[in-house]
Amino acid sequence: MNPIIYHNPKCGTSRNTLAMLKQAGMEPEVIEYLKTPPSRETLEKLIRDSGLTVREILRKKGAPYEELGLDDKKWTDAQLIDFITEHPILMNRPFVVTAKGTRLCRPSDVLLEILDEEQIGTFIRKDSEVAIPAKG
Repeated sequence: MNPIIYHNPKCGTSRNTLAMLKQAGMEPEVIEYLKTPPSRETLEKLIRDSGLTVREILRKKGAPYEELGLDDKKWTDAQLIDFITEHPILMNRPFVVTAKGTRLCRPSDVLLEILDEEQIGTFIRKDSEVAIPAKG
């Protein structure tokens, strides 16, 4: 199975995660979720398979989270999912799906949880920080 990444090219964490996938020798299916938002069913599956709650996948920084008052506990999970489907920017990123599982890769190193050992090699982020050290 080729991995799937729900990607925002303007996000540094998303770009690093995509680069890590490619360095691991994978050609992921890249879904720019702001252009092609996941369906409600796909979104619910991403949340369920990642083991996170709806609130845990919300992007809280900036608009429209604050404008909509989504920190208010009155909102049910179903209502929050409605908001995410209406405003895809509310979905935190990047989500990655591999044969080993689904993760919200924030930070990008979370990706290592769903890669096979032989796929992992040294990776240096664009800011020159070593994200994955050399083996041995």
